[in-house]
Amino acid sequence: MKIAIIGTGNVGAALGGSFVRAGHEVTFAARDGAKTATVAATAGARTASTPSAAAAAADVIVLAVPYTEAIRVAGEIAVDAAGKVLVDATNPLKADYSGLSTVGGPSGAERIQKAAAATKVVKAFNTVFASLQANPGLNGQAADALIAGDDAAAKATVAGLASSIGLRPIDAGSLVGATELEALAWLNIALQLRTGGNWSSSFVLIGAPEKAIAA
Repeated sequence: MKIAIIGTGNVGAALGGSFVRAGHEVTFAARDGAKTATVAATAGARTASTPSAAAAAADVIVLAVPYTEAIRVAGEIAVDAAGKVLVDATNPLKADYSGLSTVGGPSGAERIQKAAAATKVVKAFNTVFASLQANPGLNGQAADALIAGDDAAAKATVAGLASSIGLRPIDAGSLVGATELEALAWLNIALQLRTGGNWSSSFVLIGAPEKAIAA
C-alpha cells in the first residue's frame, strides 16, 4: 500500500519505519526538508516536496504532526486527500502538558475531519507510544491499536495496516469515540510524565469481544 506520512517526529519515524518493514511504500513530507530526507533514508522510504504532493500519490495518509499543526495541515491537503483515508495519530495536548485542549468540545479527530472535508478520517495509533509503534512486541505481546471512524471500509484499511506491523486492531466505534481514545492516550502520557517512565507502556484489552477485534 502507498502510505504518506506527514511529520518526521518520533511517531512519524516509528510508523514509517514499521510500514516499510511490512512491505508498504512510504513517502515522508514535513516542513524541514533536511530532516525529512534523513528520516526517509533511515526508514528506506521516499520523500515528497510538500504534504499535498505526498497525499496526492498515496492511498492512505498518516497525520503525525503536533496537534497544534494538525488542523492546518488537514486543511492544506484536503483537496489532494479527498476520498482517501486520513489517519489521525495526534493527541490534542495542552501546551503545558496539563491535559487535553479539547475537553468539553468535539474531539481532536472530529475537528480534523471538519478541516479535511471529503477525506475519511480514522483515529488510530494515538494510544500507542512511538516505542511500540516501532516495536509492537516490545512488552512481550502485541499492543492494541484502538481505531475509531465513521467509514467501515476506511477502518478496515487501517486495521489491516495495524495488523501488518504487529499490532492488534480493535474497532472502537465511530469517530465520536475518538474522545475516549484521546482521553485514554492522555492517561498513559500523564502516567509517564508523573513517574519519569520509559514510555513503553501500552494497552491490551483482556477478553476483548471477538467482534471488536478488527483483523
